Amino acid sequence: MNADVNCAYDVLAVFCGPDGRHGNLLGVVRDTRGCPDEASRQALAKQLGFSETVFVDDPERGVVDIYTPGVRLPFAGHPLVGAAWLLDLEVVNPPAGEVWARQDGEFTWITARAQWAPPRTLRQYGAAAEVDALEVPPPGEWLYAWAWEDEAAGRVRARAFPGRGDGIEEDEATGAAALLLTARLNRALNITQGRGSQLLTAPGPDGTIELGGRVREIRR
Repeated sequence: MNADVNCAYDVLAVFCGPDGRHGNLLGVVRDTRGCPDEASRQALAKQLGFSETVFVDDPERGVVDIYTPGVRLPFAGHPLVGAAWLLDLEVVNPPAGEVWARQDGEFTWITARAQWAPPRTLRQYGAAAEVDALEVPPPGEWLYAWAWEDEAAGRVRARAFPGRGDGIEEDEATGAAALLLTARLNRALNITQGRGSQLLTAPGPDGTIELGGRVREIRR
């Protein structure tokens, strides 16, 4: 990482596979005094180069602020799962609204609404092998490519291409897109994304969706 970074940060892998590998890397800044405003946070997120970096403004109430290398986000799945795991929170509060969290030992879960997720193009392919064979598309639409691996069991193969031109050509694990796909299909899903990350979802009776995954610490 760039030596100019002046805020301490943790690094987590969120939505790890069953073997503990893979997952989407996340930067977590727990002491935000060195990055007090949007400009300094955006600069740090760009410098770190993770798909998202989350800033914890109030660890007791779970108030957080989320940035990609190029934009601030009101909601994103893997930063909230990661922050809930790291801080052992029951509630996380991004700008989008109150997000409940729980841990069951292996998985950390958040409960959110699909309408909080930024727009994504969800494109279905005929087979998982077609998704595996995709080349990174040129910058443009935010593409979530998916196919059934086992439709009866709710198993999905997916890859995500943000298309923002900010250095993140492919997103290893994307909670927001998983919420959108779950809302579209209206069923629980077991998603394998990227190189081998795993995301689990389950729609609730009140329009909410649970999103869960494994988290491991890379550095503190």
